[in-house]
Amino acid sequence: MTPNNLKAYLDNLLAKNLKISTMIWGAPGIGKSSIVAQLSSEHKIDFIDLRLSQLAPTDLRGLPVAEDGISKWYPPEFLPRDGQGILFLDELNMAPPAMQGVAQQLILDRRVGSYTVPEGWFVWAAGNRKEDRASVFDMPSPLANRFLHLQVEADFDSFKTYAIDAGVHEQIIAFLSFRSTLLHKVDPLQPAWPSPRSWVMASALHSAELDIAPAIGVGAAAEFSAFTTLYQTLPSLTPILDGMGDNIPFPTEPSAQYATAIGLTVRSLDATSAYNAFIWLSRVATTEWVQLFIVDLCRVMRSKKQMSVLAKLVQKDPNLQKFIQDFLQLT
Repeated sequence: MTPNNLKAYLDNLLAKNLKISTMIWGAPGIGKSSIVAQLSSEHKIDFIDLRLSQLAPTDLRGLPVAEDGISKWYPPEFLPRDGQGILFLDELNMAPPAMQGVAQQLILDRRVGSYTVPEGWFVWAAGNRKEDRASVFDMPSPLANRFLHLQVEADFDSFKTYAIDAGVHEQIIAFLSFRSTLLHKVDPLQPAWPSPRSWVMASALHSAELDIAPAIGVGAAAEFSAFTTLYQTLPSLTPILDGMGDNIPFPTEPSAQYATAIGLTVRSLDATSAYNAFIWLSRVATTEWVQLFIVDLCRVMRSKKQMSVLAKLVQKDPNLQKFIQDFLQLT
């Protein structure tokens, strides 16, 4: 499933209060833990992220303390005591078998030693697969059988949705729209390689005018550098957003077309500028480019709470109304 599908599935588990232990499988850097953290924030519940590969069995089970001649296990402070939330066991299958055995008690019985998981808490986990070249241990069959298993793959549409909301640099989004195969490409011979996580790091570096190769590798960085030279040949987007783009043509080169469409989307600060960009693009570009723009623009306008204002502006233009009706019939 895609990251968007994963988020929707997990959201249903939370909404319907299905406390079934769930294991999320996927390659490194595609956003597994980020999605779980986002959901906990959206549902206004707590989130505890435990990296089991960094813990010893006694860290989870607690330490034995003599009391009245009896040894009692005192659980660690990082385990939840009350309230509601998600207890997330990350890197589960990177933990050694002894640690997985202790985690199995927590997953199966919702308790370990003298500790019991509070009723309001979900127990979820995540891990990488062997084919991801991660240093993982085989998950014992009894443990695996206690989980729902969700397989997630890198997906550009899911990443673009996140990237636009998170303010990832528009040149990063435009480049990956053009070269989506570089969203996630493991290079076993290099320490740095492209993934959704490393592209977000690259965005921060690029915004600071630093080399992004340390985040995504030399090869991907070289392609991105060549792509950014296109921005010197793009039409000026400011007049378009201000409603004065009548004499500005749409680029003919595909990579420049992606850069223009994404640039207009990201720079649409309000419904008026979005409306002006919509009018211009519908006049100068083919249908598929306008459709791409509409999908992304609606996401941006919803996040800015400008969608209703944009809808009222579009209602005044019969040509745009017809375009949207045709678009809705195709989707």
